[in-house]
Amino acid sequence: MKNQEDALDVVQETAYRSFKKIGTLRNPAYFKTWLIKITITCATDMLRNRKKVIHLNPEYDTPIELEDYDLPLSLSLQDLIETLNESEKNIILWKFYHGYTLKEISEIEESPLGTVKSVLYRALAKLRKQVRRVDMYE
Repeated sequence: MKNQEDALDVVQETAYRSFKKIGTLRNPAYFKTWLIKITITCATDMLRNRKKVIHLNPEYDTPIELEDYDLPLSLSLQDLIETLNESEKNIILWKFYHGYTLKEISEIEESPLGTVKSVLYRALAKLRKQVRRVDMYE
């Protein structure tokens, strides 16, 4: 979400939607997956709504954070992920951040396994192309 306030808004909206829709959870064993899906939907909705806002001073859009971590690395990874479309981004995050298998991702996304594989490999190719373009292999 790029800032703490938006991330907290997503957490709050996720909690609200999950309590409201707890009756739609068919299998309690998939609670974590169900909750992550709601979180991704909330974040996507917030990003779509944010695109409709016109900032008067775009250079002050994101706050400066004072944390001790490798800022250039995190920015470059975040920038690379931002180049992907929503479906590619979701599948990359499911696979590499959450550690789901391709079969599990196809069930979560309610898409055929072949489609998930195609989107994943297309997203990885885009990321490789971006990395080569910026000469990040040094």
